[in-house]
Parts: sequence; C-alpha cells; structure tokens
Amino acid sequence: QVQLVESGGGLVQAGGSLRLSCAASGRTFSRYAMGWFRQAPGKEREFVAAITGSGGSTIYADSVKGRFTISRDNAKNTVYLQMNSLKPEDTAVYYCAANDANWSTRSRNYDYWGQGTQVTVSS
Repeated sequence: QVQLVESGGGLVQAGGSLRLSCAASGRTFSRYAMGWFRQAPGKEREFVAAITGSGGSTIYADSVKGRFTISRDNAKNTVYLQMNSLKPEDTAVYYCAANDANWSTRSRNYDYWGQGTQVTVSS
C-alpha cells in the first residue's frame, strides 16, 4: 500500500509558477513510477507528466512540454511538479499517482492516487 498526499496548489496569475509536491508513505518508493494527472471541471482526467522509479526518464503531455518539469527525490519519498509560465487553461485539480509497474500515460494503469490539490490560474 502507498498513500500519497499532494500539496502546493493555489491561486496564481497567468505567467506565474507553482511547485506541487506529492509525499508518499512506505519504504519502497523508488519501485514506483509516478505520474501527475489533472482534471478540470466538466472534463476528463488527463495525463500531465510521468517519471520512472529511478528518475532517469520522464515524459510529458504536449500541452505542458517545456513549461512543466517532473522530478523526484527518493530519499524524501517525494515527487514534484514544477509548473512555469502557467496559463488559465492549466486550471484544474492536480493528482499524483503511483504505478507499481512500467510508467504510463494512462490513468487506469496507476494503482494509487492522492486526494488532489487545486491549481487556479487567473488571466
């Protein structure tokens, strides 16, 4: 079992930055690929970024490529999402998720989810 707790969301103006954190319980954090997803009101949950257990490889949705950076600190059992140049269309609840297998861009492949943190970008 892995428990995930996100933090760092908030209200920011367009062009600003936020850093989301996701703290995981357990002693085997490095075995899990980690992903960030988001869900805006009235829309389906969508993939944002993912990182392998070692942190050696990352992948991003086209909509955030070049603006967002996913990273992890396995010593701290934490994964981060640095979000720069934020746009109003980035407004959503952001979720982190853990995948006890290969990393994936599909939410159905993730085994554990956090409760989400709200990010609101004003224009």
